[in-house]
Amino acid sequence: MIKGKNFNSLQHMPRVLVAPLDWGLGHATRCIPIILTLLNNGCIVIIAAYGPTKDLLQKEFPALEFVDYRGYEMQYSRHKEWFMVKLFLQFPKLFSRVRAEKRWLKMAIEKYKLDAVISDNRLGMSNKKITSIYITHQLFIKTGNSFLNRLAQKIHYHYINKYNACWVPDWAVDENLAGELSHPVKLPAIPVTFIGPLSRFEKAEMQLKFDCCCIISGPEPQRSIFENIILKQVHECNYKVVIVRGLPQQTTPPQIKNPLVTIINHLPMAEMSRLIQQSKLIISRSGYSTIMDLVTLQKKAVLVPTPGQTEQEYLAKYLGNKKIFMAVNQNNFCLADVLKQFDTFSFSTIDSTGNDLNDAIKNFVAGIFVD
Repeated sequence: MIKGKNFNSLQHMPRVLVAPLDWGLGHATRCIPIILTLLNNGCIVIIAAYGPTKDLLQKEFPALEFVDYRGYEMQYSRHKEWFMVKLFLQFPKLFSRVRAEKRWLKMAIEKYKLDAVISDNRLGMSNKKITSIYITHQLFIKTGNSFLNRLAQKIHYHYINKYNACWVPDWAVDENLAGELSHPVKLPAIPVTFIGPLSRFEKAEMQLKFDCCCIISGPEPQRSIFENIILKQVHECNYKVVIVRGLPQQTTPPQIKNPLVTIINHLPMAEMSRLIQQSKLIISRSGYSTIMDLVTLQKKAVLVPTPGQTEQEYLAKYLGNKKIFMAVNQNNFCLADVLKQFDTFSFSTIDSTGNDLNDAIKNFVAGIFVD
């Protein structure tokens, strides 16, 4: 049970701030089951988000209170070889934003009468006055350099250890989804709980309507680069394809002459779940939130990692070697070839059961009121 000094401990319904990172929409989507479980356990949930992250969560939870708070707003390189370099050059900006987070949270605790905060990879959302939970699947950060790997982990753990506990959305067993990312040799000093994969979706039996569903996601500019690759290749496609662009703020999708191709900007949770399950094959990035959704729905998929994003490249290779998914590099991506290879690829299965989120939330809520 989590213990800590809590500002608002006499209130019957715990007031919990949920704060997802703004690097793509994956951190927001995997917070959906957390928010639902908090609500089911009698919590009042306030969400700190901005831009597309806020838009996505507001569409799922229109009745909840939202607080505009910007993320780290990191910029990404168009070129694979400069991806990590550009990120490291922005570390001074990152640390400045983290310090600002600490100051903002101190104010927010008083203003919104917060009892607790659940932070999805936002480093500065901890405070000794309230119970603070940090969520990450990346306890070991892949940079492409062994020295930088150790340095990144040391910095990451410095911030993680300021929280009361760390929740890892993966299984604790050897047959897991994130490999050494979630199962490093050394764990943080605070309690670590493996809560199982988090998905906003539930599996159901549905009739297939599409040969292929392409899910475009992730930060710019690589999101648009991947989208343009897909759009160029579907013009003369003879398969029934649906493309989801991952742009909740957009209203009008691009037009295409091929009647077999459908383009959608964004879908709410229930409709997205239905579309994925109505598709024979999924093509997507190898972002961890997407992987958790695919495993939950037991869908066959081709993973195309964001070039230079070492985490996605590792996950695509790790799960591709296990044959849980196919993996293809973006530079070599050919939709026609992928659709042909899919029919003969021998996919392995993984047991997608087992999720300890509800138990973790129950202990979390009970722990809020422990002095």
